[in-house]
Amino acid sequence: MNNFINISDLKDIDKAIEEAILLKKHPTKYQNIGKNKTIGLLFFNSSLRTRLSTQKAAINLGMNVMVMNFSKEGWALEFDDGVLMNSSKSEHIKEAAQVISQYCDIVAVRAFAELKSSAIDNQDKVINGFLKYATIPVVNMESATGHPLQALADAITIAEHTQKKQPKIVLSWAPHPNALPQAVANSFVEMLHQTSANFVITHPKGFELNSEITKNATIEYNQEKAFENADFIYVKNWSSYTNYGKTSQDETWKITIAKMKLTNQAKFMHCLPVRRNVVVDDAVLDGENTLVIQQANNRTYAAQVVLKKILENEKK
Repeated sequence: MNNFINISDLKDIDKAIEEAILLKKHPTKYQNIGKNKTIGLLFFNSSLRTRLSTQKAAINLGMNVMVMNFSKEGWALEFDDGVLMNSSKSEHIKEAAQVISQYCDIVAVRAFAELKSSAIDNQDKVINGFLKYATIPVVNMESATGHPLQALADAITIAEHTQKKQPKIVLSWAPHPNALPQAVANSFVEMLHQTSANFVITHPKGFELNSEITKNATIEYNQEKAFENADFIYVKNWSSYTNYGKTSQDETWKITIAKMKLTNQAKFMHCLPVRRNVVVDDAVLDGENTLVIQQANNRTYAAQVVLKKILENEKK
């Protein structure tokens, strides 16, 4: 594996999950693999779990880590080619990516959808700019359209908490005061497409995800019906794809104890951060079936298995 941009870059997700679980038991076993190697973590938007877990993963592999927050520390970058740079953008990605490639052995990038135009966000200019001009492996720590490290952590978490070959997994939309990207939901669906899980997506009408991603998935507009006999309830807000960037605070979609009782004692999952009593009631989030902290912990081992594969490929 040269780059990790989409969850599909893992050719065998089941083997990746197994390897991550083994790394979790012995996190520093491969500390020599990253000796004298440097990873640059570049953030174009805020982060807590992604930054700390990826940094911890790199340290577990013996790597040096450099972190830069472009929103506060770096020059504003231009990602379009052939433009007249006479406004607020001080540096072009063409030079920036090549310079960073001289300082690092791997670059990991986190960006965010602007939610103004699906056509523009679908171009994923930030991550693709680094792919185009960097001369080192590129890792996607979230882009405008995907969050594959989160999806891998979710897959690890599900594997650790089920014995079923085909658990019923429900991806449910929930209300939120702000318009949020589809990235987490997109990658979660793409991950499930690679498994044998029985999965359902539930959301209000008008909040369909990109049909290219959800094709062949079961979509149920009745949330309570979707929850029936579910083994896992994965909750995430996303703004509308068809009415791009629009959100809703429809409280009837909030996750409650009553809704969770419709399930097969389902585990509750959320990528965090979560708006308590807006997205989900305290009683659910603080209940014994919540896995949100375990998910966050698995972010380290998701990142670690990805970095390990890239480092191993570099040694070939």
